[in-house]
Amino acid sequence: MKAGSQIVLRNLLRENASPFDLRGDARTGLSSTPKTLPSKYFYDARGSHLFEMITRLPEYYLTRSETEILEREAGRFVEATRPRALVEFGSGAARKTRLLLDAMLERGLLEGYGPVDVSADASRHAADALILIYPDLRVEGVIGDFEHPRDLPFAGRPRLMAFLGSTIGNLDALQATKFLRSIRAEMTDADRFLIGFDLVKDASILERAYDDEAGVTAQFNLNMLRVLNRELGASFDLEAFRHRAVWNPRDSRIEMHLESLREQRVQISELGLEVHLASGETIRTEMSHKYTRESVGALLDTAGFRLDSWETDQAGYFALVLARRSD
Repeated sequence: MKAGSQIVLRNLLRENASPFDLRGDARTGLSSTPKTLPSKYFYDARGSHLFEMITRLPEYYLTRSETEILEREAGRFVEATRPRALVEFGSGAARKTRLLLDAMLERGLLEGYGPVDVSADASRHAADALILIYPDLRVEGVIGDFEHPRDLPFAGRPRLMAFLGSTIGNLDALQATKFLRSIRAEMTDADRFLIGFDLVKDASILERAYDDEAGVTAQFNLNMLRVLNRELGASFDLEAFRHRAVWNPRDSRIEMHLESLREQRVQISELGLEVHLASGETIRTEMSHKYTRESVGALLDTAGFRLDSWETDQAGYFALVLARRSD
């Protein structure tokens, strides 16, 4: 690393409880009707690897669509914002992050990168990778729960805040509004917010994206049960479940479920809990809300933002939105 390059990671989780409470979340979700498990527990090492495979599948258009927009519009986003730092929710060293950093560098604007992530390892890995590409880059990361952002880095400089990958779709309307209001409270009038939204489209396209022919998403979904078996001493038989992805038009969301193929009782020894599942009963493991321009506008307005720019890929599958604080 050249002189002047620096990595500083502030771990706010030392001051606050971790957002991960597998014991509590499993007890609550598997004792409720319908049964649920939070999607954040997909991402152990195996789950993260499977998700990387998913992003390259022909059915999974989201990553390609968002990258298409950034390849075309990153320079314009940067010109409109003139940021000195990129603050990204989720540690990114992949192509999408670099498209924004490159656009800033080309215009002589790039000073800092601020990853906000719950994983110190992911943030350190991203920082190490990026300073090899941008040797004069200053990295100031925050280790914490992105749904409750605070003390965001590079305050006092114009910042482009980025929430890519349509992760906002994993939040329900109340959570999304609360998250956006938290971001707004951290922003100045010089800052802008770039957000990815997956759009409503034909149900068959959506369902294929979450239930690919090769079965990688099914493995990813079933991996949740592996996590419970390993971490909580559960007795889930993965062969007794199947992956399902269904479009819920009423709530405008794709849902991923694990369906029990027979009546069964599962012991979770670390919780002293027995879970009864009827044949055909499901455990919902993910919700991914899909948006229209109208619903995005309504969400931003409720959270105190003004929509400055709306850009989609050529197929109209995905949108990147540039927003600012409204008066």
